[in-house]
Amino acid sequence: MPTTTWNRHHILSLADFTTTEYDTVLQTAASFQEVLSRRTKKVPTLQGQVVANLFFESSTRTRSSFELAAKRLSADTLNFAAATSSMTKGETILDTAKTYLAMGTDIMVVRHREAGVPNAIAAEMDRLGVRVSVLNAGDGQHEHPSQALLDLFTITTLIDPDHPRLELLKGKKIAIIGDILHSRVARSNIWSLIASGAEVHLAAPPTLLPKLFAEYILEEAGGRGQGAEGDKLILASPISHLPSPSSHSPNQKLFLHWQLEPALQNADFVMTLRLQKERMTAHLLPSLREYHQLFGITRAKLQLCKPNVKVLHPGPVNRGVEISSDLMDDPEFSLIQSQVTSGVAVRMALLYLIGSGKV
Repeated sequence: MPTTTWNRHHILSLADFTTTEYDTVLQTAASFQEVLSRRTKKVPTLQGQVVANLFFESSTRTRSSFELAAKRLSADTLNFAAATSSMTKGETILDTAKTYLAMGTDIMVVRHREAGVPNAIAAEMDRLGVRVSVLNAGDGQHEHPSQALLDLFTITTLIDPDHPRLELLKGKKIAIIGDILHSRVARSNIWSLIASGAEVHLAAPPTLLPKLFAEYILEEAGGRGQGAEGDKLILASPISHLPSPSSHSPNQKLFLHWQLEPALQNADFVMTLRLQKERMTAHLLPSLREYHQLFGITRAKLQLCKPNVKVLHPGPVNRGVEISSDLMDDPEFSLIQSQVTSGVAVRMALLYLIGSGKV
């Protein structure tokens, strides 16, 4: 396994991931994908280590995927549920984390509805001087690194199953459609796709893709304004249609649209996002029916894309809202089940990379 280039102790964000780190994750995941195809799907890589899944927020795919990934690596697992924990008696999040630390936990996989909780737990572990790694499994409206990495793995293995790598997406057009404002998945995917050299087009109603989002992206870039290869993050006007290829900068990598059509035009891949009604604090949409008519992905709308376009969705899916039910189940276009399968291999890779130096 390619661990010689891995020096990251925690995995909290993709904003500062390097090309080498992306490729290390992809190649390691490919190795574990091969392991998962065997009759015996278990390796002793993390035998004797303890992985604690601290999910302060409900989850099906991410939690189950991390638990299975840890077990496939022969680690012992501890699963936390906030509703049945001492937090109902007033225990703090950091005290909960330190309780699991006292049980001998080596890796904490943390999911929380508030942004920054995984970072706070990681900072506390570092302050205590312990060798416990923290992996962000989704925090508020901040990031969801493992989801973006499994999306990246799903796409790159489709292009080159034997040697997935970041450069395969250079020049590809990828549209991200839906509730971008509330989506931690969208934020992490933006970082990974921009780093790959892909052209990323975001499309949503103005209430779910405000101009402020563009300012947020540039601010989160830390003033760097550059991708992995020096490409500037130049933003197209969200209210204008996509400029012709001859009229926009060759370095332009991120576009915002308030209409669906320019985002889909000649797209290679389409990522549609769930409407996260549980995070909406205001009435941001007239109706789900109108949203589906304007931004829902259907076979008819895919005719704007490349003929071999593929569709992704991080799940859970609101059928008939973000994507038509028949399209979701069509293996000719849909990569949704492949994403779930890829998730185990990618999360095995992440646990392995941050855990292999502990044994």
